[in-house]
Parts: sequence; structure tokens; C-alpha cells
Amino acid sequence: MTVSRRPAPDTPGPVGRAATADVPACALLVARAFAPLPQTVWLIDELADRVPVLAADFEILVEHALAHGRVDVIGAAGEPHAVAVWFHRDREMPEPADYDARVAAATGRYADRFRALDHAFESHHPAEPHHHLALLAVDPDRQGQGLGAALLAEHHARLDAAGVDAFLEASTVDSVRLYERHGYRALGEPYRLAADGPRMWPLWRTART
Repeated sequence: MTVSRRPAPDTPGPVGRAATADVPACALLVARAFAPLPQTVWLIDELADRVPVLAADFEILVEHALAHGRVDVIGAAGEPHAVAVWFHRDREMPEPADYDARVAAATGRYADRFRALDHAFESHHPAEPHHHLALLAVDPDRQGQGLGAALLAEHHARLDAAGVDAFLEASTVDSVRLYERHGYRALGEPYRLAADGPRMWPLWRTART
């Protein structure tokens, strides 16, 4: 991860790019940020399991994004304050090697819920070429300081220059409003992860030329 300086607490700081050594720290940050979400509560009913199980699962995704996308970070090396995990879905992208076995090992007794999550995501994923923002997370102690917006602006500038659209799935109504401020619009209706699951809001951003 290449970062020119450690950001001050009240400024977004420079955006760097994660490396393989940063995968565990990035996955743990996302897990900590996502632990309170309704989707996480649905996936993992035991509070004590949420962060370690999420972190183990997110390591698979972050590692895969290094090869088939981009992982942007704000923060010192090995100590990210914010993470954006993008997959380049404007080209052919394989799934991670031994994915099913790795998810089962990472999630244990929660594996069936994670499989249902993956099925719901793939069932509602658009076929048009795009970059997929799979994960955007800010350290809970750093939220409200513009770090997420800085990560979005950094990659959106690349997308606009290349004429590439973006897709994501928001987890709450509040996050929908946040992404709308960055040019995203609803892509169809919200859907549930399962009959008893929480809703997701698919959103699309058309590249600005």
C-alpha cells in the first residue's frame, strides 16, 4: 500500500492502493464497519462470531480484488482507515480458486447463509460492463470525516475518464442517500436476500463524460 503520509484525524488523507500484505487488515476493517448492519445480523446470529467470521470471508474477496480489480485505501501501511474494494466486471472475471471450500472454512456453521447471500447477489447482478463496488467501509472511529467520499471520488474519476459505469448494492436507506449524492440511481427495485432476509438496494452510476 503506497501512501505518502499518515492522514490527520480531520482530513481524508491521500488514497493509496493496497498490496497483498494489507489483505488481513483491510478485511478486518470492513468486518468491523459491517458488524452492525442488518445483513450481518441475518448472516451471523452470534454477536461474538460476527467480526471474525466476516473478516475471514472478506479476506477471500479482498485478495481476489487485487488480481481482478482494485483495492483503494486511506491510512498508514497496514493500518487502513477506509477501504474500497472494486471488481472490474467490464471483462471476464473468474471466481476465486476453491471458492466454495474456502467460504465453508471461513464461515463454518454460517456457510448456508453465505451461500444464499452469494446466490442473491449473482441473481441480481447486471450483465452490462461495469466496475463493481463490492465493499466500501470506514473505520467506525473515523466515520463522518469524508474518507468514504474521497475513495469514491478517486475511482469515479478513473471511471469517468475511461467511460466505464459502476454498480453497487446498498445495505440501508441511509447509504442509498449517500450514494445518490455521488451520482448513483436505483437499478430496479430493492430485493430481499431470502424470504426472511433484509433488503438490498441495487444502484447504478453512469460514467460522466
